[in-house]
Parts: sequence; C-alpha cells; structure tokens
Amino acid sequence: MLSQNLISEVNTQIKYELYSAHLYIAMAAYCDYENLEGFANFFRVQAEEEKFHAIKFYNFLNQMGSRIIIYGLDEPENNFSSILDVFEKSLAHENFVTKRIYQLMDIASEEKEYATISLLKWFIDEQVEEENNFTGIIQKLKRINNDSASLYMLDKELGLRVFTPPTTTTQAQ
Repeated sequence: MLSQNLISEVNTQIKYELYSAHLYIAMAAYCDYENLEGFANFFRVQAEEEKFHAIKFYNFLNQMGSRIIIYGLDEPENNFSSILDVFEKSLAHENFVTKRIYQLMDIASEEKEYATISLLKWFIDEQVEEENNFTGIIQKLKRINNDSASLYMLDKELGLRVFTPPTTTTQAQ
C-alpha cells in the first residue's frame, strides 16, 4: 500500500506531465506561427508522449488502489524569441521534470516501495532520452545559426517524427 505522501506526490507528477503536454502544444503553436511545421510536429508528438506519461502514472495509482486527483494546470509560456529559445526552455523544463522524478524515487526508496521504484526506473531512463534529444537539437540549432537551408532540412527531419507508444510489456497497464 502506498503512503499518502507518495500518492500525493504521484498525483502532483500527473499534473506536471499534463502541464508538459500543455507547454509543448504552446511551443507547437509558436512553431506553426513561424511556418516551421516540422518543429511544430516535433512538439505535438512530444505533447502526446507527455500525455502518455501522465496516463502511465494514472494507471499505476489505479492499479495500486490509490485515489487519483487531477489538478488544474498553469498557463504555459507562449512567447519565445526564436526556435533556439523554444528548445532551450524545453530542455530547462525537462531538467525540472527529471528532478521531480528523482524526488519521487527518493521517496519510494526511503519507503521501500518497490513497485513504485520499478515504475520510476522506466521514467528515469525516459528522462535521459528526453534530455539527450533536446540537447542534440539545441546543438544542431547553434551550429545552423542563421543558415536557412540547414534550418529547412532540420525542420523536414523533425516533421517525420511520430509517437509510438511503448509495447504493453514495457508499460504499466
């Protein structure tokens, strides 16, 4: 049985995952406005991943017989100075989410809540991948600088991204 503290913190994490989706839709809207449809696609796919993460936590709490509480979302940032600014803010947000996952792991480890630890190991691996993806795109954008042909190529590349949920053997049902 999960402690009230752990249940509360996982419910809060659901809020942060849903907020992440909210933020990435705002970033997609900025990219669409700037006629960077591939970048917009990247963020729409990212939003789908974040909703998947929220449901993964939701399903976990449900399986554990815990009460799920859905909290309201703050307004996401909507103003960006450039596509690089969007990705730098995305990386900063992912760093925040990683810290939250680590805090959850600290609580679960302290409480010897092994089912939660198992779930959180998946999220830790996911955060490594997320931060690496954003860091890589930031490095490309810095290399590109003001080269519109290279920006066009990266936009086309990111337009190919699709959301593929992990198989049921690797996700909480």
